[in-house]
This record gives sequence, structure tokens and C-alpha cells, in this order.
Amino acid sequence: MEKHPFDIDTAIRRIREAVAPFPKAAMFELAEDGFNSTFEQLVACIISIRTYDEVMLPTARRLFARARTPEEMAALSPQEIDAIIHPATFHEQKAYNIHAIAERVAGEYGGQLPCEAEVLLSFKGVGPKCANLVLGIACGQPYVGVDIHVHRVTNRWGYVATKTPEKTMMALMEKLPRRYWIEINRLLVPFGKHICTGTRPKCSTCPVLEMCQQVGVTNPR
Repeated sequence: MEKHPFDIDTAIRRIREAVAPFPKAAMFELAEDGFNSTFEQLVACIISIRTYDEVMLPTARRLFARARTPEEMAALSPQEIDAIIHPATFHEQKAYNIHAIAERVAGEYGGQLPCEAEVLLSFKGVGPKCANLVLGIACGQPYVGVDIHVHRVTNRWGYVATKTPEKTMMALMEKLPRRYWIEINRLLVPFGKHICTGTRPKCSTCPVLEMCQQVGVTNPR
């Protein structure tokens, strides 16, 4: 099949329709459910690291049922937080990090976590992916959140050619129209889970097959 030039506007429009039946990306779903403060989104993202959305969502909701503000979270012990988020990967370290962040936000920032990348990245356990997602979802700031799905899909398209999610983030910030910076994660997480999967992607039903270079695809469905 002769490939057409990649048209990101057409791709985004088609993928919006394609992912509509699937569960939303977890952090976006939490935000739509009202857990949309900077602190809540940061806590949710920490829980999500190396953890499936199917585990992260109920785990985050269970924690927020006990504590939603930095003050409430700091009032719990790290051990209490650990018991609540136990299903998550690396739960013990995450519990200590969440507790330490809550104490700092309550003490240094009057309980209001600022929408500033420098502040978010100063916390242990918070890297560029979480910082960018939080700034995009909770703060409405144009940042690209790149997880494994965004990294894999955009490289498979041939839209970027990078080796790590961090490099993909930088490449997308140079190439992707700013209007899609936040949305790209919301769309490509379900797209990567259900259509453009890690192994045996469903290329036969992909809405952007005619434009996709299928980089590295050897055994599509």
C-alpha cells in the first residue's frame, strides 16, 4: 500500500472517533470525575507509574475517599497510605513520596500546589511525564505528556523517530501543533491499548493506516 503523507489534523480527528467506545485514559477520567486539583492529579500520576490504569483508578479513588487535600493526606501516616495503595506497583516508596509531598505542599505552599514545572519536578518520584500531565490536565497549560503508548504510537507512525519517551516528548514539542499537546495523551493511551497495541497491532482496523509508516511492525492483525 502506498502511504500518504502524515496529516496530524486528520489523524487526530479519526482517532477521536475510534477511541470513543473505550475507557478514557485514567488521569483524564479522574479529572472529569472532579479529582482535578493539581495535588490530586499529581498523586494519581505517582500511583500510575508502572501500574495499569485498571489498577490505578480504583486505587486512587480509594485513597481520595480518605484524603483529597495535602493537609488530609499529611495527616495519614505513610503506612496508612501504603495500605490503601497496596495494589499499585512500588506502593511502599510511592506512599512515602506522596506523604512527603503532602507535607511540603501543606507547609511550604499553604495547601495549594502551584502550577509550576519547577515545583513539581522538585518532588521525589516526579519526572517529566507526570509533571507535564499534571500541568496539562489540572492547570490547562500546554505540555506534552508522553507515556509508553504515546512514545510507541508516534514512532510507529513515523511522525517522530526517537528511542525514549523523554526524547519523544521533546520531538513532539517541536513538531506537534500546540493545540494537540494535552489531547495527544488522552487519545493515544486508549488508542495504544486497544488498536495500536504493543504486539500484533490491529492495523486492519486502524483509522490512520493509509498514513502510518508501520515502523517496526512485523506481525499485524
